[in-house]
Amino acid sequence: MVLNYIWIAFFLVAFVIALVKLVVLGDLEVFPAMMDSTFAQSKTAFEISLGLTGVLSLWLGVMKVGERGGVVNALSRWLSPVFVKLFPDVPKGHPVTGSIFMNLSANMLGLDNAATPMGLKAMEQLQELNPKKDTATNPMIMFLVLNTSGLTLIPVSILVYRAQMGAAAPTDVFMPILLATFFSTLAGVIVTSLYQRINLLNRTMLLTLGGMCAAVAAILWGFSRLDSVVMNQVSVSVANILLMTIIVLFILAGVRKRVNVYDAFIEGAKEGFSTAVRIIPYLVAILVAIGVFRASGAMDWLIGGIGWLLGAVGIDTDFVGALPTALMKPLSGSGARGMMVDAMTTYGADSFVGRLSCIFQGSTDTTFYILAVYFGSVGVRYTRHAVTCGLLADLAGILAAIFIAAMFFG
Repeated sequence: MVLNYIWIAFFLVAFVIALVKLVVLGDLEVFPAMMDSTFAQSKTAFEISLGLTGVLSLWLGVMKVGERGGVVNALSRWLSPVFVKLFPDVPKGHPVTGSIFMNLSANMLGLDNAATPMGLKAMEQLQELNPKKDTATNPMIMFLVLNTSGLTLIPVSILVYRAQMGAAAPTDVFMPILLATFFSTLAGVIVTSLYQRINLLNRTMLLTLGGMCAAVAAILWGFSRLDSVVMNQVSVSVANILLMTIIVLFILAGVRKRVNVYDAFIEGAKEGFSTAVRIIPYLVAILVAIGVFRASGAMDWLIGGIGWLLGAVGIDTDFVGALPTALMKPLSGSGARGMMVDAMTTYGADSFVGRLSCIFQGSTDTTFYILAVYFGSVGVRYTRHAVTCGLLADLAGILAAIFIAAMFFG
């Protein structure tokens, strides 16, 4: 329901602003630009789905092999103490906990193409437990907030973009991104737990969150001792080695269980193809709305208004130039990526705005895109508090990114 109102608002706001630009400013190009964006974004949505078909088929096939080989169940048992606290409505030891773990692990490593199929698989399993198929359950919302908060340990793509844009030290944003995304995820878990009345003040969760804080500190310490070239090499190598290790372990587990690995893979791959087709309408809907909003100039007006208001109350506006990335990120990953590159081009890759835009890009994820695709893949229409919790996590990530960037680069 919330997505419905937001989708309508995008079009209405864009139309009103376009009318003002046409009548008052005499801008004859605004409506053609908006219409062009509808065709371009529709094509983009289909191309994304088409591109996902192969990846979905691959990873859902691998997941099916792991499921038949008992790996997913083993992960479920291992994670059960923590997941029982975060997902109290999911039966203890249910296979979905393994799928959720695999999805979150891929996200942490910056492996978006691997994370999406695993996440869609987890949503299908959660939907099996859903008594009201068109309404999001508490476990679904907690899972999606963990996704939208964007916890990333190795932001490989951002480091590559910085290198391409001529940054003197492309990896100098690594630690700020890690800190900002950690606070975003932590805020998301806390806010969602408050909505769902989940008690986090217990021994298991305190040890888990404390362990995560210690792990983040250890990673920061380890990478701080590497130079930029070695840091890039280690980041890329670790991500890809772990990914290939997962594939091989799943295959070996299937062999050990005497599973027909090939047939299991084909069965899972067929699910990937059907899932890719199902999400096309949802992608078209959200990307077209975002494209119209951008083409109308509404985003530019919004940023200009924010800068004026902050300046009027005496707040330093140095960070405003990077806000387009932050505001676009919940709407569109590719749009936010374009805003990040534009900020580095305009202000310089090593400027405060250029670096902050990279931290914004890495500190959260595409909230509306994720909600549209994940809920759309299982036919959920009523999202309850998912949007609110996801956006509050995004806000925490944005605020953390500003303060951390000021601390590191201000």
